[in-house]
Amino acid sequence: MPQIIFFVTIGVLAYVGYRSFVREAERVTAKIRRTEKQAANGTMGTLVKDPKTGEYRLAKD
Repeated sequence: MPQIIFFVTIGVLAYVGYRSFVREAERVTAKIRRTEKQAANGTMGTLVKDPKTGEYRLAKD
């Protein structure tokens, strides 16, 4: 019985680690695509509106 609990725990940890890796890879890929698109368009960044002040600022990555 302890072996089953051990292997199930290892399996769950491997799955969580895999999902975390995939999520991070997607985030990095999206950032690279955004940067490539900005370079192609000649833009300096994306502006977002600050809800408190109503001013536009560069988006933080």
